[in-house]
Amino acid sequence: MSVEVVTFGCRLNSYESEVIRREAEGAGMSDTIVINSCAVTSQAVAQARQSIRRLKRERPNARIVVTGCAAQTEPLTFAGMAEVDRVVGNGDKMRSMAWRDARAALDQPAFGTGDEQKIAVADIMAVREMAPHLLDGFQSGLPRVFVQIQNGCDHRCTFCIIPYGRGNSRSVPMGGVVDQVRALVEAGHAEIVLTGVDLTSYGADLPGAPKLGFLVKQILRHVPELRRLRISSIDSIEVDRDLLDVIADDDRLMPHLHLSLQSGDDMILKRMKRRHLRADAIGFCAQVRRLRPDIAFGADIIAGFPTETEGMFARSQDLVAECDLTFLHVFPYSPRPGTPAARMPQLAGAVIKDRAKRLRATGETALQRRLATEIGAVRNVLIESATQGRTEHFIPVAIAGDTPGAVRQLTVAGHDGARLAV
Repeated sequence: MSVEVVTFGCRLNSYESEVIRREAEGAGMSDTIVINSCAVTSQAVAQARQSIRRLKRERPNARIVVTGCAAQTEPLTFAGMAEVDRVVGNGDKMRSMAWRDARAALDQPAFGTGDEQKIAVADIMAVREMAPHLLDGFQSGLPRVFVQIQNGCDHRCTFCIIPYGRGNSRSVPMGGVVDQVRALVEAGHAEIVLTGVDLTSYGADLPGAPKLGFLVKQILRHVPELRRLRISSIDSIEVDRDLLDVIADDDRLMPHLHLSLQSGDDMILKRMKRRHLRADAIGFCAQVRRLRPDIAFGADIIAGFPTETEGMFARSQDLVAECDLTFLHVFPYSPRPGTPAARMPQLAGAVIKDRAKRLRATGETALQRRLATEIGAVRNVLIESATQGRTEHFIPVAIAGDTPGAVRQLTVAGHDGARLAV
């Protein structure tokens, strides 16, 4: 084994893991497992710790290096684990020098085992720029791959630890993004997903302050051979006119948007320090649906935020229908140390768990409704594997024996409650 990267969390981590693998192997790391961690919930941190213990039992001779958001926000948590050999900060994990330093430190016969000696974590808030990392292809060989266009966040939602794990917002220059997309298309990847922490803040730190919509237009213009472009999670309140134009006019931009909504109640949104209100979310979805009637929406919603009453929770449930959401990503509220929401009056764990369960059930009903409306439709399906593909709307399709990477025009015959059948 050379370098294995175990990825937790978001799509951005999935992209970064490919760069980490390349840089760590290029630095000569060997027999090494890298944990690219997530800090969005306490459960995500716990899962990383559990994985570390399991991997060490399975591969006792492997070195274990932890990086990612949880490593940045809780370095001592991981350095204190006997199984962990090194903790690398989020700001350095994609830099070759960090992995050369890690190798040099771990190769020293007298390298210390003290917690502090394991830590190589710098001040993430000091990171101001973002260089493009050109990948010719992903090790996984999947037809759908990610391109990082942005990192960090300038906003401070009261529940969120991520700015402290990733720093302030910074963007990849447009030329670097276009070059990366072109390289991946030339390598045979059929679908590109633009990813970042706060995508709709893209470009504010670049000369001329180009916005996300302008970047999307440039990608589609300069990489005409790109078959499918997809956007990961966005903040609807920041969507610009150019992006709305592309949604309406270019079929290569997939009709699926994932929205960072978090709640359907105005008071909770204010306590979260969000920048939109309930009416803004409903109005945005209606506006986009007028431009692209068949669009599918997904959304992040938190259940059980501090001070949330049953009535406030009901407004989040109602938002699923009012925005016609298809895919729901439900987060049971988890207090993150150091965030303002962690100091607010907390709900009982059983209440949070119950509301998350009920919200997931509401989301499941919405998904079933969408699956039923797909019957008889002709969809362009990206073949992901010999047994599954995805429609333009990101709905999974059960298939049999096709070639990964192909895009097939198929008629939907039914569904099994989770996937479409053709």
